[in-house]
Amino acid sequence: MTETASDTSGSRPEARTAAGALHGTREAGVAVFRGIPFAEPPVGPLRFAAPRPAQAWDGVRAAVSYGPPPPQGGAFGMDALAQDSAGDDWLTVNVWSPDPGPGAGLAVMVWIHGGAYTIGMSGLPEYDGGRLARDGGVVVVTFNYRVGLEGFGQIEGAPANRGLLDQIAALEWVRDNIRGFGGDPDRVTVFGQSAGAGSVAALLAMPSAAGLFGRAVAQSAQGTFFAPELAADIAGSCAAELGLRPTAADLAAVAPARLSAAGDAVGAKMDRWADRWGLAAHRSIPFAPVVDGDALPVTPWQALADGAARDVELLVGHTRDEQRLFTALDGLLGQVTQEQADAALNAFAPGRDGARRYRDGFPAAGPDELYELVHSDWLFRMPSLHLARARTAAGGRAHVYELTWPAPGMGGAFGACHGLDVPLVFGNLDRGQPAVLIGEGPSPEAEALSARMRAAWTAFATHGDPGWPAYDSGQRLVQLFDARPEVTAYPEETSRRIWQDHAIGVLPLLDR
Repeated sequence: MTETASDTSGSRPEARTAAGALHGTREAGVAVFRGIPFAEPPVGPLRFAAPRPAQAWDGVRAAVSYGPPPPQGGAFGMDALAQDSAGDDWLTVNVWSPDPGPGAGLAVMVWIHGGAYTIGMSGLPEYDGGRLARDGGVVVVTFNYRVGLEGFGQIEGAPANRGLLDQIAALEWVRDNIRGFGGDPDRVTVFGQSAGAGSVAALLAMPSAAGLFGRAVAQSAQGTFFAPELAADIAGSCAAELGLRPTAADLAAVAPARLSAAGDAVGAKMDRWADRWGLAAHRSIPFAPVVDGDALPVTPWQALADGAARDVELLVGHTRDEQRLFTALDGLLGQVTQEQADAALNAFAPGRDGARRYRDGFPAAGPDELYELVHSDWLFRMPSLHLARARTAAGGRAHVYELTWPAPGMGGAFGACHGLDVPLVFGNLDRGQPAVLIGEGPSPEAEALSARMRAAWTAFATHGDPGWPAYDSGQRLVQLFDARPEVTAYPEETSRRIWQDHAIGVLPLLDR
């Protein structure tokens, strides 16, 4: 178990981990430690391998800067950010603690960033944990994990789900070391958004993650999970971009940036393989956790329904207008044609009569609204709600929320879109890319909403109650986060009925 020699009054707090001593910084009353290795760099002989614990160091290591991010895809300019950072020590954690003494016993919140399993890094300004830690009296941990082909490509000769294995290694680091930063290893909550929430869901189903956390928060859980055959076929196309086979031996010598670029190239033209790759191709999603029957035996929904992680309390929810951000990025905001709406309904609505049920259930909806509804339901809303339903059906406890506050930034065009919850939960309303959704200011209304969400998240992490009743199949009570908070029955009743009898499952390889 880790011990610490913490300076709780000076400007340079210190801590001791199993690998060695550290010194960090103090920022606005919070001790901050950045760039702490939790695993060896996954390069050279360790490339595409499961993570291995970091080696010990001598002396006191400076933990004042974020570690370099793992190789990134090009979305939102993440590839450039990664290339600007020197070094290959990709697997590092960062810790914010309002009381880094070893006896503080604070609840711990471990963040898993999103990014479609293709991009993402813990050093982004929107993920700074200082305000959440200070206001909530909790220890906040963020970390990097491998994404894209490095982390989720189904490569022959390499373990599947390396990105998820990195996450488990980070949680093992928390278990073994967090007491030295003021945290209680027996009160750990994992929380994540989008692919990070999909990762939280996966961890609930992974036997190797059992016991590493007692509570979980899934914000807009991305519902894509791949069959091994589909993941291998996509990885094969990525390797073919480089004239190689999808094997660890062939790809180990490829520069990481080139490997990321190959993944981007396939993602950009996935519609060519729609008959073979199905819905993953329709949404240009080249990477996702693989239900390999080993590390990830079944989907999270099946695992929870079967009683997995029954003792883990769950907080899960989504935003009202999940799809609108992506519609805008595709240049289709307000421009969706009837043909595009019909194609989306035919592809994503569940069951043989799913498209008709959407049209009947939302008779006043035009093409834009139908397009947004079915995309939002398929990728985020229904996967999130199904997690709560699976948990409660097996006798567990879940709390459900929906963020309905319309973002005022960018002229209010984005509504309560995907990603809006991130700045609100962290309290970073004026920094990072999601801050453009909040708008200039930020307004007192945004500050008040953020304070309510931070209080709910940290209360859940501390004692398991976010402040509203648990979800059940009868009343279906959810917390609406808006300018005026409200607890009500689940508001998307039509969507819920359409999807009620349709399980969220594994995406298969269609053409074998």
